[in-house]
Amino acid sequence: MMTRILTALAFILLFCTCGEETKTEDKRKVFNYNEIAGISSLDPASASSTENIWAINQLFNGLVQTDDQLNVVPAIAKKFSISKDGLTYTFILRNDVYFHDNPCFENNKGRRVTARDAEYSFNRLYDSRVSSALSLLNNIDRTEKTNFKGFAALNDSVFQIYLKKPFSAFLNMLTMKYFSIVPEEAVEKYKLDFRRNPVGTGPFQFKYWEEGNKLIMTRNNRYFEKDEQNNSLPYLDAVTVSFIKDRETSFMELLNGKFDMLSGADAMNINEVLDKNGELRDVYAKKFILQKQTYLKTDYIGILIDEKIDIVKQSPLRLKAIRQAINYGFDRSKMIKFLRNNIGTAAQAGFIPKGMKSFDETVVKGYTYDPDKVSKLLEEAGYPGGKGLPEITLHTTENFKEQLEFIQSQLAENNIKVAISIEKPAVLRQAVVSCQYTMFKKSWVADYADEENFFSLFYSPNFAPEGFNYFHYKNEAFDAAFDKALQEQDIPAKLKLYQQMDQMLINDAPVIPLFYDQVIRLVHKNVGGLTTNAMNLLDLRRVKK
Repeated sequence: MMTRILTALAFILLFCTCGEETKTEDKRKVFNYNEIAGISSLDPASASSTENIWAINQLFNGLVQTDDQLNVVPAIAKKFSISKDGLTYTFILRNDVYFHDNPCFENNKGRRVTARDAEYSFNRLYDSRVSSALSLLNNIDRTEKTNFKGFAALNDSVFQIYLKKPFSAFLNMLTMKYFSIVPEEAVEKYKLDFRRNPVGTGPFQFKYWEEGNKLIMTRNNRYFEKDEQNNSLPYLDAVTVSFIKDRETSFMELLNGKFDMLSGADAMNINEVLDKNGELRDVYAKKFILQKQTYLKTDYIGILIDEKIDIVKQSPLRLKAIRQAINYGFDRSKMIKFLRNNIGTAAQAGFIPKGMKSFDETVVKGYTYDPDKVSKLLEEAGYPGGKGLPEITLHTTENFKEQLEFIQSQLAENNIKVAISIEKPAVLRQAVVSCQYTMFKKSWVADYADEENFFSLFYSPNFAPEGFNYFHYKNEAFDAAFDKALQEQDIPAKLKLYQQMDQMLINDAPVIPLFYDQVIRLVHKNVGGLTTNAMNLLDLRRVKK
């Protein structure tokens, strides 16, 4: 009973504001969406999952942000610069950004943001009790050279960050929601419970959250960004998030008009909604718009190739010719069409996904289905016609069983026998990190829009279990190019290095790229201004209903 009363009170608060003329519910412009995975925290220091990031993006801003073309543009910082040596980043802050009104402030009124708030927010990320961003701070120089600070507010408007060595991906990294600016007063008032009492500067402000049931955010009337006609953003009055875990139920709520959008193939039955060409079926096209957008995510099969590890010494996967043969041994395009309804693009270039600036199929040459090359490579490896080639075990989770059975079937036609072992996600994750499997299915999603984020998986100092190089791939030429790219400030030169690195990976084949993913959304036709981007970041600032 108490829960029902609290929920009712929350909706009353949403649609009524003290001191203003009361608006009726049907005149309020509210955007409603469902989050199947749930939200665990509204603290940007814990912004490690897509579902958390989507909500946090409505509540907070960082110094910089990305536009829909993945360019880094100002946010709380009105401009920024990088020193010639690439070690000092200077941010000049706006003077019209205010924190949301909250009891943590004097007279409950949100104050202006200063550079000291940026200094506090960055320092807070070193607190392992709340922060998931510790590894991202490694390149910040907190030595005697910087008075052991690493960054500093020079005055109310100027904030500087100091690096140990040049890191050309650093500005992109700062667009992650971890680096949002938070007020010390709120963190001190709510302590570890700041996760459910967020106070930021974003286009919407926190109103109510019953975990597992409903999250409500209302319009921030003092938001600093404006549109091209100088109108204040956002246009919406509120955003509500539901947490229905059942896919069929959430889809029915979309059909009934309760939700304005469903996002992701997992949120709907794609065979019901889309035809095999990936187009919206007629029955749904009358009511919805299908948004499809390149997503910075590569699905792949990884191979452990370190011959110092016992399970690799006797594995045929230690041979590059076998790894290349597997890459040539199945039809990625057919798999995408018939098993994913053309959601995604066959990975026939490198490991870097479509949407990244270095992606170019004419420069980086990947693998296509070619039985003749499979045959030649098997013979080169000493297994003509597959004779004597041991069966290879591929470890995966239940979600990808159908895709991998397709690959298994095609490889069998080309004399490569693969057994599929279905594991629980936690078991697979731990075994891959511990180098217990020679072949495994995984994916990698960009944390920020720089190829360094993907290539770091193959950098030899990042060997698992300490790092993410699950393949134990080591190539001195690759490592040298990686180091050089991180210091390269000239964009065309950096992209050329990235393309060279991508081709090295393809040639050495420690990985089998499967497809570059896509974001798909079903959006009601009464919704306008909902854009998409390759980072799959939900941006509701310009949405209208």
